[in-house]
Amino acid sequence: MGVHVRPARPADYAAVARLTVAAYRADGQLAAENGGYADVLADVATRAQAGELLVADDGDGRVLGAVTYCRPGSAYSELASEGEGEFRMLAVDPAAQGRGAGEALVRACLARAEVDGSTAVVICYRDFAERARRLYTRLGFVRDPARDWCPVPDVRLLALRIALPARPTDVP
Repeated sequence: MGVHVRPARPADYAAVARLTVAAYRADGQLAAENGGYADVLADVATRAQAGELLVADDGDGRVLGAVTYCRPGSAYSELASEGEGEFRMLAVDPAAQGRGAGEALVRACLARAEVDGSTAVVICYRDFAERARRLYTRLGFVRDPARDWCPVPDVRLLALRIALPARPTDVP
């Protein structure tokens, strides 16, 4: 079965919360205890209100992964400047990794940014998240070290950017 990307529905929120926390924990991005950033990741309803929550499913409704697409200036936007899209909290259920859900979600965000008229998309990832870096690099993202940052001590986020194809201007 293929991977299908669609807007999340409230019925998906519990699965998105579970898989996001599980994926971040499996990747070493969360401490074993609950609370803190795990609570932010699990608050899917707030994320869905602040951005565009997309899910990848297996065609039978099983949610494999999720991502939050953010417009500049929105509550979850951290890096985007005017004219840039951004996505955050990309996660794929550890049991479903390797099936193309992550790539499908990234491509959906790029397509969404193009529809918005964005000229680029920016993201950040943990400095040790090698699988994420490989995916983003393969899709054409390049490092943007001027935007690297640390939201809290000992958490270093590296920035990436991809330019989107120029839209033809309308000629009368």
